[in-house]
Amino acid sequence: MDEAKIRAVLEAVALPQGGTFGSRDLIRALEAKDGAIRFVIEAATPAEAQALVPAQAEAEAALRALPGVLSVKSVMTAHGPAPKAGAPSAAAPSLKIGQHPTPQQGGPQRLVGVDRIIAIGSGKGGVGKSTVSSNLAVALARQGRRVGLLDADIYGPSQPRMMGVSKRPASPDGKTIIPLQAHGVTVMSIGLMLKETEAVVWRGPMIMGALQQLLTQVEWGKLDILLIDLPPGTGDIQLTLCQRTALTGAIVVSTPQDVAMLDARRALDMFGKLKTPVLGLIENMSTYHCPQCGHEAHLFGHGGVAAEAAALGLPFLGELPLDLDVRLAGDAGTPIALGDSPAAQAYARLADRLVQGGMA
Repeated sequence: MDEAKIRAVLEAVALPQGGTFGSRDLIRALEAKDGAIRFVIEAATPAEAQALVPAQAEAEAALRALPGVLSVKSVMTAHGPAPKAGAPSAAAPSLKIGQHPTPQQGGPQRLVGVDRIIAIGSGKGGVGKSTVSSNLAVALARQGRRVGLLDADIYGPSQPRMMGVSKRPASPDGKTIIPLQAHGVTVMSIGLMLKETEAVVWRGPMIMGALQQLLTQVEWGKLDILLIDLPPGTGDIQLTLCQRTALTGAIVVSTPQDVAMLDARRALDMFGKLKTPVLGLIENMSTYHCPQCGHEAHLFGHGGVAAEAAALGLPFLGELPLDLDVRLAGDAGTPIALGDSPAAQAYARLADRLVQGGMA
């Protein structure tokens, strides 16, 4: 049985509150096999579920009429408990993150009011990409730029902790998302919609739909630059972002050692295949200065990223140190770039290089 035909039948069923099962994204776990159709109708409240019962029966009857269908079984669910007796019936609009992406025509789209969009990626985890993203955002804001920071690491969001924000974003209409402000930066992350220890257990389409919402439903306002902190690797998020959003370019972060550079080359190859310009490479954890004696050590090697950039003809944007204070500042939600330490100055130089190069 063709799933598209099944969904077309469901689309023809009008709902009592307007719309269809598809337009209101109520169908979950649709399965069609050996003549049997099963699906879940996910309502927002028990009251809405009760109102949908006639439409549920109509949908089941219409599906049974399809050729080859032997049985149809649907289950109605609701998000939360029924309101308590005497409680006000009107509630604030609920914002739901995580759904299948909507179709998009015309290729990569620009975000209204945003001049430049730069993705910050890496081939592997653990190279400090999120730390670079948060501190670079703060450093650019300190240079007078209007900066946004989107945490696109849906499975492992870290920007709420690093930027020191925890309040759930408001949504006046259940669709528009009002981002938070921290250290002069406009911040949005799916981590703000979850409990800190809550896992996101979604398949690819839900992840791509969430990214689309975080990009297009957030009221970013007027920004000179939006930095997007990507998850590690070369998967769904990177593919969706590069294909659906008009990016100014990408920055790749790596540590100097050979293993990290192997994965960084894969990230560079991905951006090349997706026709996303690479604006430059950053070598993170490049040097370590002993706080006791001042000795400089290269714990992960040194110069590997600069050599790779030269070999590929790409800009080398700079070196960033390995510094305990950077980690402590990130854990505390006060990025090191807010201060004037040597590490903060390294981020200030990086931000200045982007500004002077017309990238920010």
